[in-house]
Amino acid sequence: MAKVRQDAWSQEDDLLLAETVLRHIRQGSTQLNAFEEVGDKLNRTSAACGFRWNAEIRQNYEQAVAIAKRQRKQNKREQLRQHKKSDTATQLYQPQEPVKQKQKSSQTSKQLEQQSIDLEQVIDYLIGLKQKNDQSHQQMADYSKLESEHQQLLNENALLNKQVKSLEKQVETIQEDYQAFLQIMDRARKMVVFEDDDEKKLPTFVMDKNGNLEQVAR
Repeated sequence: MAKVRQDAWSQEDDLLLAETVLRHIRQGSTQLNAFEEVGDKLNRTSAACGFRWNAEIRQNYEQAVAIAKRQRKQNKREQLRQHKKSDTATQLYQPQEPVKQKQKSSQTSKQLEQQSIDLEQVIDYLIGLKQKNDQSHQQMADYSKLESEHQQLLNENALLNKQVKSLEKQVETIQEDYQAFLQIMDRARKMVVFEDDDEKKLPTFVMDKNGNLEQVAR
């Protein structure tokens, strides 16, 4: 039956996925095997489990993954020690196997170990590549945002410059009107003073008893 589960991941599902992946890492297995195991339990595809792990969960378990990898190395060293001890004991009580068979067995073991390491390296490389790609997209988004803000500031600056020029023209017009007003006021003041002086210079006459006009001295 095909796996077609499409509902959201619950906290229990995420925890199961994280614990399974960490267990497989400690045991020297691959993350792909962990994804398949979780997919069987949750009725999801291994690809969906892998995507969930890389996109949402792994970043919260970086320290646990590092610890699991160290434990895996320690387990491999211990297994090698036990294997060497077992080989030594076997050689003491059993006839030695042909040299070619020993070499073939050793080469097969190394090839299997190399394949496991290479697969994990490929997965780590793909995860790192995805993280770099996400960072690149984020940087592009930030750059676009800054570019938009910069353009907006340029538009605002241009508008403010227009307003400043308009205000400067208004101030210049007001100053010209003020100077004209001062000139008008100055001419009016001079005209008033001139009229006062003329009134002061006009002679005053009075009529005597004979009907003659006499100028009155000021």
